Parts: sequence; C-alpha cells; structure tokens
Amino acid sequence: MALASCLRRLHEAAPMPSLFTHALVLVADRTAASLDTVTIKAVRDAVQGGVPAILSPGEAAEIPASADISLESVRSILAGKPVDAILVPLRHRQKRLLVADMDSTIITNETLDELAEKAGLKAEIAAITRRAMNGELDFSEALRQRVAMLRGLPLQALEETWRQMRFTPGAKELVATMRAHGAVTALVSGGFTFFTVKVAAALGFQVHRANTLCDDGTVLTGRVAEPILDQHAKLETLRELAKHYALARELTMAVGDGANDLAMLREAGLGVAFRPKPILAAQISAKLFYADLRALLFAQGYPAAAFVGNG
Repeated sequence: MALASCLRRLHEAAPMPSLFTHALVLVADRTAASLDTVTIKAVRDAVQGGVPAILSPGEAAEIPASADISLESVRSILAGKPVDAILVPLRHRQKRLLVADMDSTIITNETLDELAEKAGLKAEIAAITRRAMNGELDFSEALRQRVAMLRGLPLQALEETWRQMRFTPGAKELVATMRAHGAVTALVSGGFTFFTVKVAAALGFQVHRANTLCDDGTVLTGRVAEPILDQHAKLETLRELAKHYALARELTMAVGDGANDLAMLREAGLGVAFRPKPILAAQISAKLFYADLRALLFAQGYPAAAFVGNG
C-alpha cells in the first residue's frame, strides 16, 4: 500500500487531536531501514494515536499520542525489530541545551580502555570499567585505580589512542543541527581533557569538561588531577549551564550510557540512555538500543531533511 494512502486511512481513524500532548517517536537502526508502514500502523493502533508523520523514510516516524501510553506495550510490538520508541511531550520539544557524555556515546570507544591496551592491560582495566559504568564500583575510586595502573605509559600513547577514536554515527549532525537552532552544546566526560578538547573541536561543542591526566612531560605519573569529574559534577554542569543561559529544565537534554550519567539524565528535560548499561536501562525511560544519535534530533521533531552536517 502506498505510504500516502496508508497515512490517509490512519488519519480517518485518528482520535481528536486535543487528546495528544506527546509524540511517540519510532527510530530504527539506520543501516537496516526497518521501519515500515505496517509496523507504524500496528503501533499507532495499539496506542490509539494520531496521524503518523515520516521523519526519515524507513528510519524514523512520530505518532501523536497521549501521555499515558505504555512504552512496554509498544516495545513488545516492536520485539524482533531494530526499532526504538521514545515518548516525548510536545511542549518544549526542541531543546536549547545538550549535555553529552563522550566515551561510548559521542565516540564509540572507551578511551581509558584503549589506553590500557597500549600498556598491555586492556582486559584488566576494561573489567573495572564495566563494573564502574554499571554502578558496581565507586566511579572516582575506580578511575584512580585504573589510572594508577597506567603509570609510566609514554605520552605518545595518548596520540596513538586519539587516532583510533571513531565518532558515533549521527554525532556530527546532532551537534551541528542543535547549534544551528540556537542550542548550547556541552561535552562532559568522566574521561580525559586530552580527548574532550579534540572531540569538542572536531564536532563543534561549545563547552567541554573532563578529568586531567597527570604526567611528567614524558610519561603518565599514574595520577589524575583532583577533584574528579564524576556523576555529581555532570549533574552540576547541566544545572550550571541551564542557569547561566536562563533555560527552564524542560529545555535541556542529556545523553549518556553509564552509571555516572544517571543523575544528569534524571535531571534533564529529556534524558536519553544511549546503548545503556543495565543500571540505566532499568531507570531511564528514553533509551536507544538500535538507533544512532540522529534519534535525539527525531525526538525533538526535526525531520532528516532539516539536519545540518553529515553524520
């Protein structure tokens, strides 16, 4: 059935628009192009939503909906398909502040684990990272422990690690599009300033904050400068920037993947758990298992045709 014909039929059966205070946004794995009209209709019927709008053919659509729909029911309909579902209020939908985690969010790598590989300690340090990111270990103590294990690592290893970094698909479009619409973008990481300064410059983040590795000019000393930027510092950065730019909480967005992102995701007007560790998946409603970072733009109502940059 042609898309236009399908959408006309959905429109004829749609409830009164006054009931719709939210948008149910469906976003698929872009490489799979698996969001078809049959799937959209099945979800629309289940939530008794309004007329769907296609934001990117095969990738993203939104359905006007009420606030009380069950996302778990929606996800059960989507089971077996690489499609995520996010429910967002229509009010204050386009955000004016983005605060983003770096490792395993804006970039695909965990920089500390990659540094550990240069020291021949990747397995040991990655195991600690996994536990810290799932909230099983105190983040600050786990960071000190891992950095201490890198004592004596030549500074050249940082440059080599940087050359291995890869941006998550959609990261460039996310930052560029939000900035084009007047938003402030901040990169706030429990990682290291050596990397955040480069990522911020490459993608256009206006603000970047992270931890500082100590060195003697030749090798790492095994220390990280205090105070350590942890989940509380991430939360305070979100609050500080919102206050500085006189933004209501509803106009803020945050994205991250691990336990040290939980506080800021809870605080943000829209907190998105990206490829979330179990602790985030259990506590954050807006979560992305399949879609890339373009989903954060679709969640704000931007169609792909309006994106700036090339992800």
